[in-house]
Formats: sequence, C-alpha cells, structure tokens
Amino acid sequence: MNRKQYIEFAEGRAKRTSSLKNCIWAFITGGLICVIGQLLFFVYSTFMKDEKSAYSLVSVTLVFLAGLFTGLGLFDKLAAFAGAGTLVPITGFANSVASPAIEGKSEGYIKGVATQMFVIAGPVIVYGSASSVIYGIIYYIYMVIAGNI
Repeated sequence: MNRKQYIEFAEGRAKRTSSLKNCIWAFITGGLICVIGQLLFFVYSTFMKDEKSAYSLVSVTLVFLAGLFTGLGLFDKLAAFAGAGTLVPITGFANSVASPAIEGKSEGYIKGVATQMFVIAGPVIVYGSASSVIYGIIYYIYMVIAGNI
C-alpha cells in the first residue's frame, strides 16, 4: 500500500464529525466553565472583603478541580464530549500540566512526573513570559513618549 492509498483508506474509515455541532458544544462547555468560575467568585467574594483575594481563590479552585478531574480521568471524558470548550485557559493549562505528569508516574517522581510535567505547558510558559516582557518594553516606551514617566 503506497502513501496515497493509505490516505484514502484512512479518510474512508475516519469518523465524520459536524463542525457546527462541535463549535456549539465547545461554546456551551467553555461558557459553563466560566459560569462556574463566576459563581465561585460570588461565593468567595461574600466571605472575603478583598476582591483580589476572591479572584485568586477562584483561579486556585479551577486549577485544582481541573487537575483533580484529570487525575480521575473525568477531564478526558469531558474533553472528548465537549472538545475545545474545555480549553478555557486556566482549566486547559492545568490539564496540560497534569496529564503528562500522570503518564510519567511509572518512571518515578523525579525522572517521570517532574520531567514530564511541563512537556506541553513549558512552551506556553516560555512564550507567554517572553511576550509579556516584549509588551512591557513597548508599554514603557509608550509611557516615556507620552510623558507619563
């Protein structure tokens, strides 16, 4: 079987999905995750005087829940059903750290979990940090030109 025949064979056996249906489920699921975050904020802000602390606690809670659900195998089932909707930044990031760490557990905590933990999330951290530095430099230059510094 040559490459062209293999591609035709694979395309014939591939499961067809509806892009519109996938987009709707992603929108609904991502929205529900955000609604859960907002509800957590309402609960936390009623018990805390400082709004920033409530926001931080919401982030910590969502990261914890995403990591917990990844460890229990529930996040993957939700992602299979909802698709990109589970990639709401904070929960998707927690999943991208927890999943490879779980897979590396059989190799031990140092050589497995610790080294695998940032395989997926590492580039996000690196490029996110680099882009924030570039943004900060541009912002500083703008503030100097505008005369605000």
